[in-house]
Amino acid sequence: MEALEVLDIIAGGETSKVQFKLNVTNATSIAQEIVAFANTKGGLIIIGVNDKTGAVEGLSYQDIQRINNLLTTAANEHVKSPISIETETVKVEQGRRVILAKVPEGIHKPYKDKDGLVFVKNGSDKRKVTSNEELRRMLQASGSLYAEEQLLAHCSYADIDWGRFKQFYESTYDEPIEQDRERTFENLRLGQDGKPNLAGALLFTNNPQKTITGFFITAIWFWGNDIEADSYRASDYLKGTLSEQFVQAQDFVKRTLHKIQSGDSFNSPSKLEIPAIVFTELLTNALVHRDYFIKDSIKLFIFENRVEIISPGKLPNNLTVEQMRRGIRKKRNDILDSLAPALLNYKGAGSGVLRALRAYPQIDFVNDTEAEQFRVVVHRTANVKLTSPRSS
Repeated sequence: MEALEVLDIIAGGETSKVQFKLNVTNATSIAQEIVAFANTKGGLIIIGVNDKTGAVEGLSYQDIQRINNLLTTAANEHVKSPISIETETVKVEQGRRVILAKVPEGIHKPYKDKDGLVFVKNGSDKRKVTSNEELRRMLQASGSLYAEEQLLAHCSYADIDWGRFKQFYESTYDEPIEQDRERTFENLRLGQDGKPNLAGALLFTNNPQKTITGFFITAIWFWGNDIEADSYRASDYLKGTLSEQFVQAQDFVKRTLHKIQSGDSFNSPSKLEIPAIVFTELLTNALVHRDYFIKDSIKLFIFENRVEIISPGKLPNNLTVEQMRRGIRKKRNDILDSLAPALLNYKGAGSGVLRALRAYPQIDFVNDTEAEQFRVVVHRTANVKLTSPRSS
């Protein structure tokens, strides 16, 4: 890295991606900084800069040799699992030398220090992770743990709608179900030892919300464009299996959006102001790909100028909005992704987001990493009030 570039970074101060150190003398302390960066988005540690004033004080040749060895020891022996960092010495203002230690974002989160402590970046500082839920989400992000595979302590195979499962299996695989229906259920990774996992419960139990909480859709139809409004036109909690929630959500949208005539004739059929396929794709995406480690409902908000679908959890596996818009997919819930579309009577393949955009480009996506949510905003741009929705 060039000296001017380093000075420009230093002038910007410490951030969630940049950390200053005047010197490094303790392997445990610097290992915790490495852990925090690896567990977040990676970053740059600049050594030889006063972290109180931002002044470049530089390092001696002996310091540079010693710190490079200490950094290697910290990353290899004080971080679990060990992580590879890249170091570089740069001569900056008045010939002073600083060390740049580049820490990549880890792929085997959560990383820990030698005492088993987990740290993440919190702005320019770091914080210790103590929440089991946050640790589970980190394991999920690294592909080591999946919410949909967690067995449910208060649910059993007695809660399964075996008729629904039989109909699904025989229509999907075009073969009669085995005599041992429970083994077939387990072969599809839906349960084990008499207990369904979260995916099995969401797809096939008679009343999922009886044993698992938070996994439903909160639907609200507002009068205007403000979520803080004191009143609203209609609201509902859409519960049941994923397929039941899917049908209810589509019906809610159809009741609230305007209808427009598809032709010049008064008797010509009407259609939704926004193509129905848009909500088929986006609701499927929300139900199948949301973060099920977060016990919160999906939000379906209808405003005068937009429709918002808010899913718990940021995009998985470092997926970006730009990648989504190009049709790139990364799975969070493999079982639901493979089985739910048949139950939702959804026949799409590949990226539903891409199909939604092709049908109606006026859609924005917001990946809110701090709030741990993904928001889809479908803008109601057409001035169509030829046929108004029924009041609920």
